[in-house]
Amino acid sequence: MLSRLTRSQAVAVCALPVVALLATAVFAPLPFSLAQPGLTADVLGKHQGTPVITVSGAPTRRTSGQLRMVTIVATGPDTRVSLGDVFDNWFRSDRAVMPRDAVYPSGNSVKEIEKHNAEQMQQSQDAATQAALKYLHLSADKVKVKLKLADVGGPSAGLLFTLGIIDKLDGDGSGGDLTGGRGIAGTGTIDAAGKVGAVGGVALKTQAARRDGATVFLVPKAECADARSELPKGLRLVPVTTLNGAVDALVALQKGKGPVPSC
Repeated sequence: MLSRLTRSQAVAVCALPVVALLATAVFAPLPFSLAQPGLTADVLGKHQGTPVITVSGAPTRRTSGQLRMVTIVATGPDTRVSLGDVFDNWFRSDRAVMPRDAVYPSGNSVKEIEKHNAEQMQQSQDAATQAALKYLHLSADKVKVKLKLADVGGPSAGLLFTLGIIDKLDGDGSGGDLTGGRGIAGTGTIDAAGKVGAVGGVALKTQAARRDGATVFLVPKAECADARSELPKGLRLVPVTTLNGAVDALVALQKGKGPVPSC
């Protein structure tokens, strides 16, 4: 014979599985990564004591100002991210919750991901060199460029590598610096033809750029809205779609003549 439960006893019994479910949800791993602003590096200078850009086979020029590539730092592909972690970081302007597959290739091991990122960086460097030499009408047979940026992977420094090579070899084309002596930062992939592509994480990258002294940020045009969402005070956005457009914008900014696009 079954005894009848009081209302409070029934509520308590029904609440137990709900509490257990919530506890499981809070602590269970979720398919997300947590990201924050990462390091920046001036491609015109040194990183960890080694020049980022080394050119042989052609004279180089002394540069001023900075061209800073920027990064984000994300939790590792095997890091357990719980619902509590998501809640803690969701409303912070200096953090982002991103689908893990948007940060890391799905289903790959840590070593495979590291290899993939290294390969993407090498491809980015090769494309940057080709785009820069093509822009300057120089032959890869006579001019050799070596790019080295330790502990950074992926393709998002392509645009800044290309601009750094151009500044080292030719500046603004009339004796001045592409930077105009400013702290310029930016992000974007590049292909050998000089097309700039989107990269993701730009809202965090603008924060890293401003933190390290940049006043101008080159951003793939398609990501203007994301870049504006958490834009730090004192940082000017300049949208770009091509290498030619990026160089033209920097020259116009440096000389104070001609249009400078804005987001």
